[in-house]
Amino acid sequence: MNKAAKSLAVILLATSIISPAASAKSDQAKESLVALGDSIPFGYNLGQTNQNPSKAAYPYLIRAEEDLRVRNLGIPGWQSEQLLDALEDEQKYRQAVSHADYVVITIGNNDLLQILREAGEESAGNQALFQQLLVQKLQADDVFANIAAAIAETRSLTDAPIVLYNVYNPFQLTDQLHYVADAILPGINQTFAALAASSENVYLADAYTAFGDNQAAYVIQGDIHPTAAGQQVLADIGTSAFGLE
Repeated sequence: MNKAAKSLAVILLATSIISPAASAKSDQAKESLVALGDSIPFGYNLGQTNQNPSKAAYPYLIRAEEDLRVRNLGIPGWQSEQLLDALEDEQKYRQAVSHADYVVITIGNNDLLQILREAGEESAGNQALFQQLLVQKLQADDVFANIAAAIAETRSLTDAPIVLYNVYNPFQLTDQLHYVADAILPGINQTFAALAASSENVYLADAYTAFGDNQAAYVIQGDIHPTAAGQQVLADIGTSAFGLE
């Protein structure tokens, strides 16, 4: 083999060795988004088997817009205490958050739905008692303390910006609970806003205002979870809250 041929062979060999590594490094260099919370970031009931997070869920829609890697750790049915426990004790969550460039949190919905159910059952149709029990249970519950602690734990693991989603009204206009929720959610969401404002580099995504009274378009009929269009709305307000527009 002559000198020129040997040089070409060396170059080709070097290229074949370096290229895969360079490609892998480029992929790993993408910024990452970690999604924490319940069935909403998971994308529950969006036409799949619900065994794995749906690619139509809002974390993946943010990824599509911003070319981010996504680690979706949303768990259907989770309440605020379960998320807090995971952030404090489970290495999978702690490592994911510690490597995140962006974090989204949607939690508290199931806590509030449980309170709503309990107040409904205990009041047995008495509307005045229902409202009284609702206020009492909200005041006594640890949901906001848990969310505050979850934000603090997240912040202790990363200095990445965090977007906290507040609570949209999940009930259709034809459901009496829509009007019950509209009476209590503004106050609840003021607390979400205060939680975001009191923490460094934490921003609120106002799902309540974004959904408004458009449940027919944004909430699955006979369900409380977002439609594909609703998930897109959540992605849009999350992207805006991060300042990625």
